[in-house]
Amino acid sequence: MKGTLDVVSHQEFNYAVEFRHRSWLDESQKEVDAETLEALRERNVANVLIDGPGLHVGSMQTADHAYLRFHGRNYDIWCREEKVDDHRLDRYDYLYKRDQLDHWVPQIKGAELKESKVRIYFNNHARAKSVRNAFLLMDMLLIEHKQKEIKLQDQFTLGEF
Repeated sequence: MKGTLDVVSHQEFNYAVEFRHRSWLDESQKEVDAETLEALRERNVANVLIDGPGLHVGSMQTADHAYLRFHGRNYDIWCREEKVDDHRLDRYDYLYKRDQLDHWVPQIKGAELKESKVRIYFNNHARAKSVRNAFLLMDMLLIEHKQKEIKLQDQFTLGEF
């Protein structure tokens, strides 16, 4: 890990690393192991905090910037063996409810006070659900935005441009 991080200019850019494989986790299986967290801290690289099915959440900030990623919670689709008719889009076809985002609000506000930049990415992009959830979270964080009405799309492919 250390060698890989030293190849990039972490002074010039705000890098973040998302650890999905359990081999990166400590014995509790809830946080990235201490040695890896220290390597991130030394280089000001953010440990991505994750909300997703079967993925660790984590809470350890390692940089002066923060990154949160919401994958949706379709546990049954993410964790079963892939079938021929299982389309990747299904994994991300998830609409978070307000109460599922509630516990993130204090954590985001706390990170905002400590870090210079907080980035949040909704990866539940199927059928425009990420946009709707982004606006919902912005409302919960009292962040102004221009448009609120997002119609959930019911198309499976992009079609013609």
